[in-house]
Parts: sequence; structure tokens; C-alpha cells
Amino acid sequence: MGQSEIAIYTDGACSPNPGSGGWAAVFVREDKVVRELSGQEEDATNNRMELTAALRALQSLPGSSRIILITDSSYLKNGITQWIHSWKRRGWLTAAREPVKNRDLWEALEQEMRRHQITWQWVRGHSRNRWNERADQLAVAARQQADGVEQSRAVSQIRLPQPDCINRVCMFLGITFSPVNGRGSWAAVLVYQGHVRAIGGARAGRSANEIYLFAAVQALLLLKRRLPVTLYTTSAYLCDGMTRWLDGWQRRDWQTSNGRPVSNVQLWRKLATLRKTYGIKVVLAKRKNGYCLLQEAKELAREYG
Repeated sequence: MGQSEIAIYTDGACSPNPGSGGWAAVFVREDKVVRELSGQEEDATNNRMELTAALRALQSLPGSSRIILITDSSYLKNGITQWIHSWKRRGWLTAAREPVKNRDLWEALEQEMRRHQITWQWVRGHSRNRWNERADQLAVAARQQADGVEQSRAVSQIRLPQPDCINRVCMFLGITFSPVNGRGSWAAVLVYQGHVRAIGGARAGRSANEIYLFAAVQALLLLKRRLPVTLYTTSAYLCDGMTRWLDGWQRRDWQTSNGRPVSNVQLWRKLATLRKTYGIKVVLAKRKNGYCLLQEAKELAREYG
């Protein structure tokens, strides 16, 4: 394809995660599809499929090319443009000194980056982007070959309300926690009007609840403008606290209805202050849900762990 610029839209099937996976790439030049690729793996994760889609697309090009690679995976974009440098300095270890997951794919992608001139772009998934939607369709179709068509059709018929990340800031939280060593890791993916940012880290903690609260505080502290926020979480503790319990705790001087001190009170105090600044809506999602960015936040938290 020479040195003429080409846009490549890549995607990995979102669920089940882990389980059967599919990946796809759509090659576009002058707003016309010139090529499509797809494939499937029986034992995969969402993140491996996202990385595989980009890798297979780049490997398929016979010569050096100028590429705009468009993905709806902040894990892929941030990993290849930012985090990989720190991972390599630490000998392919995370900040918590754990082995980086999917190292084989990251190393292969880095090799392709030496061969091509690549500009990485993020696009919000399921936002009616024509070619991103096409890549998603191909990835799902590829996954169906491993899952069985009837099962995949049943899954594909489930349609969750799509997050409004145009008029509101969307925050997706994910955490891990080990009660054995008293440490957890967390990640937050923030989306607003086509812009995305992912943050995370590891810290000591007494419970998963504490890590969830810390993640919410850190995500909200990133905001520079007073904008309405929708917070997506699988934590009933965080959701109930924000929507049902906070007002009562404050009236009772941070005591529960049984007269006991509120757990994690310092974090709840910070969240109470932040709630006054932002119009926060909390969406409680099931652990097996169709929100790709919520699943991605969970995967990112594992990387920080």
C-alpha cells in the first residue's frame, strides 16, 4: 500500500469475558472500505482481542505504511502509547511488580510500530461511528463461530441504554482487592465528548469497598470544570452510599442509624464535598454487563495490581 495514508478501525468482541473471542479490522481509504479482516479464538479476553485486532491488521500490510489506527479500547491506546515505556523499564512488570498481562502481544505490536508510521486515535464505542460499528459487527460475527450462532444471537439481542458521554462526563470504575495481603488496585476510565482518559494505581486497603471509594474520589478530582457526571460501578456499597445514605450520615454527624461510626468516613467526607460540586448520577451495573468500558476499567485495574 506504499506510503499513502490509510485508516484502520479495529475492535474485539466485548463478551463473554473471558471466553470465546473475536477480532476484526476495517481498512478505509478516502471513506471507502478497501479490505476487511477478522478472526476468533476459543479462549480469550476482551483485551487480548483488542490487541490482536490491531496486531493482525498491521502484520497484514506488506510494506511500511502511514496509518491512522482507530480503536475504542483505551487499554490498547494508552498501553501502546504510554504504559509500555514504564513496563519495559521495569522489566515488563507493573507498578505493583506483577508481570504485565498480554506481554507477547505488546511486544509484537511494538515491533510493528517500528515498521509503520502510526497515529493512534480513540473513538467511543457504539457511538454510531460507521466504521467502528462495522468492525464491531465483524468481531461479533467471528466470535459467533466459536460460541455457536444461537447463543450469540441471544447475547446480541440484549441492548443496554448507551451512556450519554456528550452532555455528561462518564466515569467507569474497576477495582481488584486481595484480603490476604491487604492491597488493592483500581482504575477509572473517563469519557467526555469523544475524549478519553484512564487513570489508576495500587494501594493498601482494608476492603474492596475502601478501594472503590478511593477510585471514585480520584476520578472526580481529575475534573477541571463543573460538569454533570454519571458514575458507572458494580459496587452496591458505593451506589447506595451516594444515593441513599450520605444525607443521613451527615445529619447524624457521620454515624449510622445504629449509632456506629461510618466506615471509611474520610473518603465519604470527600465524596460528599465532591457531590456538591458535580451533579452526580450513579448507575449500578451487574457484574456480567454489556458496558465495554466498565469491563475495560476492571482489566486496567488488574494491570495496575
